[in-house]
Amino acid sequence: RIAADVNKEGWEKASFPVLCETCLGDNPYVRMQKEDYGVECKICVRPFTIFRWKAGTMGRYKATIICQSCAKMKNVCQTCLFDLEYGLPVQVRDKFLEEQGQSKIAIPASRIGRDYTLQEMQKKDDNELPYGKTAAHPMLKRLARMTPYYKRNEARICSFYVKGACNRGQDCPFRHELPEGGELANQKLRDRFHGENDPVAAKILRRAEEDMTLRPPEDR
Repeated sequence: RIAADVNKEGWEKASFPVLCETCLGDNPYVRMQKEDYGVECKICVRPFTIFRWKAGTMGRYKATIICQSCAKMKNVCQTCLFDLEYGLPVQVRDKFLEEQGQSKIAIPASRIGRDYTLQEMQKKDDNELPYGKTAAHPMLKRLARMTPYYKRNEARICSFYVKGACNRGQDCPFRHELPEGGELANQKLRDRFHGENDPVAAKILRRAEEDMTLRPPEDR
C-alpha cells in the first residue's frame, strides 16, 4: 500500500473539469462520466481525472485531454486549450500580454523541472495564478470571442466516407464531408498549448493586422 501511494504522488484527482462554455455545449443539464487517474495528461504525462460528456444536444462526445494543473497554469480549457477569459489561442493572448510587460509562462522541458513547477503551482490559490493580473491589452478585448461557438462540437469527419467506403448512410454518427486542407489541418496539440507555431493563432493575427492596416481610397 505504501509503495502504491508513493507511485501515485503527483497524480491529480478532481471533482469537476475546467472547461469553456463552448466545450460544455448548449445543454444546461449535461451529464458527465468521471474516471480517476483514467488517462495521462498530453502535456505533463501525469495521470489525472478524465471527464467525458456529450457537448450539447447535437454535439459529439468530448473529453478532457490535459490535467487541471497544466490548464490553470496557462488559464486554458482542458479540452480545446483556448484561453478561458478571451476564447483565443494561447499564442494570440501571450503575444499581446507580452506587449503589456507580462512574461510568458512556460513549462520546463525536463521531467524533473516540469514536475517541480506544477507542484509549486498546485500550492497556490486561484487568485495567485499568473494570468489575469495584468490589464487587458486593447487588441485582446477587440479580438475576444465571448460568445460560445458550438460548431466546434460537431461530429468529426467520417474517415470511411473520405475513402468512399462508408455504407452507413444517415445512420453514420460522423459527418459526411471532405476535410479542408491547408495549414489548419496540421495543427499540433503541444504547439497550441505552448503558444508556438499555431496555425489558428497565425490566421487570427494575420486578420487582425489586415484590419489595422489603413488602405488608400479607391478614388484617389
